[in-house]
Amino acid sequence: MARRCARMPPMCRALLYLGEPVVLDSFLYQPDSALVRQSYMPKMLHMLNLAGFGMRAWDRRSREPAKPWAYGSTGLPVFDRNLKSLAEKVEAGAVLAHVRGVAYSTAVDISLANVHPFQFPGCPVVMAHNGDLARFADLRPALAAHVPASLARHVRGTTDSEWIYALILSGLRDPFAVPSGGELVEAVARALAIIRRERAGLGIDISSAANLFVTDGTQIVATRYCFDFGRYATDDPAKLHEANLRFVSLWYTLGRDYGLHEGEWKMVGGAEAADSILVASEPLTRDVAAWVEVPEYAMLHACIRDGRPAVTLHYLD
Repeated sequence: MARRCARMPPMCRALLYLGEPVVLDSFLYQPDSALVRQSYMPKMLHMLNLAGFGMRAWDRRSREPAKPWAYGSTGLPVFDRNLKSLAEKVEAGAVLAHVRGVAYSTAVDISLANVHPFQFPGCPVVMAHNGDLARFADLRPALAAHVPASLARHVRGTTDSEWIYALILSGLRDPFAVPSGGELVEAVARALAIIRRERAGLGIDISSAANLFVTDGTQIVATRYCFDFGRYATDDPAKLHEANLRFVSLWYTLGRDYGLHEGEWKMVGGAEAADSILVASEPLTRDVAAWVEVPEYAMLHACIRDGRPAVTLHYLD
């Protein structure tokens, strides 16, 4: 096994939604495992996510419907009265929301520039990340070589996640236009392949999760992926993080009329009558019977076609 100083990888929580408009409070605050609750009480990860909250939300009935409503804060969302008030009033048909978790360190930058999701000016594609790239300081120059200056100049923060986002945009024919589904899937797969290749060239083989959440408001992509899963530092087993021992979770559910039904927050009707899809790091409700776990090393793509979510799974190297 690889040997180096043990680290405590940050593990965030995120969700994607695409379908009929839903009030944001129903995702962020109300369910048993709502995203804001996952920041301090996740069910599938024993780590707090207290380094900020960010979101993009698209309302097709709003002015400039292709432009999402944006919100970001480095504060704790459970105490964010502005977010709570807005969430109770705003409805959206597409949502990407993220609570950020970081390892405790005086070197970690808790700043608005590092809050997910990332969206460069004029780019319709937005991305959030749940995971951590080992030895990113060594890896960053190699990744930057694959990003044109026209995109690299927009990198504002210090995270590995923002460079993954830049890599995805670099794989699109026009980063400032809405891509086709096939093109977006290929761009995400290309970004992961570049990271894998550059890690190998630098001899980096420490387990590094890369669950990605990507959308442009008309389609969603989510990956459940890990580089060199199971390889970890053995210097100090007491510091081994659970994220190295099990694959980071990712789930989705299909249905319609998302809301409170018979005491449970859920969609009804099943996949056969679905008009919406919800993807999350972990199910938002106690009852997980309607949720499906995304396979390891897989990418989910979904769009709305003829009023129904068209979902495809792609398996990754």
